[in-house]
Amino acid sequence: MMILKLGGSALTIKDASEPTIDEVNLDRIAEELSYYNDDMMIVHGAGSYGHIHAKKYAIGDQINTEEEKKFKNEGLCKTQASVQLLNYIVVNKLQEKGIPAVGIKPSTFIMTENKRISICDSTIVKRYIMEGFVPVIYGDAVLDLNDDIKFAIISGDQLITHFARKLKADRVVISSDVDGIFTDNPKTNPDAQLIDIVTKDSQLTLTENENQADVTGGMAGKIKELLELAEDGIESLIINAEKEGNIKLVVSGKDVKGTLIK
Repeated sequence: MMILKLGGSALTIKDASEPTIDEVNLDRIAEELSYYNDDMMIVHGAGSYGHIHAKKYAIGDQINTEEEKKFKNEGLCKTQASVQLLNYIVVNKLQEKGIPAVGIKPSTFIMTENKRISICDSTIVKRYIMEGFVPVIYGDAVLDLNDDIKFAIISGDQLITHFARKLKADRVVISSDVDGIFTDNPKTNPDAQLIDIVTKDSQLTLTENENQADVTGGMAGKIKELLELAEDGIESLIINAEKEGNIKLVVSGKDVKGTLIK
């Protein structure tokens, strides 16, 4: 069984001033996914559909006044509605390509505590897979058990690692806009070298600072989550979803250039 993460940047124009779908990329990715030949679950990021509202309303920050609570309540509603719309668009496109995709809203069955998954009934996801469907879930705004913050954003990366354990996944594939993990940022340094394999013993500096030479900020959080997953015996592969054919190859069980985390 495979769990595939589609980054929000592959599906949307992430830096757009309002939620915007990358129509060309979404159509191509959905077409390539139609070649899947095993049980599969898809987790997608929120891209511009989630980040705009989450940032504006500071979802996950401490709430100190009733006015702040009212403001964040509004933000939770708008964030959930926006990312659910993205999920609807993605699922519809997958169905157009013949994939039996079903969208599942995480905030209806997941709660966090201090921004980490605390309550999650994965029964419905397991059952859909058993019946031959492809569940599609996504980064969402959820209730948090910590009364100081009350709400949190649950990322696609956290969902990936949680469900990989729950579903005992054979493969985890993370799509990115680069070929994997590099010795430097490949977008700014043409001499950056792809790292084929990363383990807990690899000499990497994990930082959220995008200017850090070793690992770019966008990749750092993913690596930390995936290294923890590797300790449980589940390997992950980071590939470039923007290279035509890569998604088709990986869902067909073929080799793809990337970084293996083990």
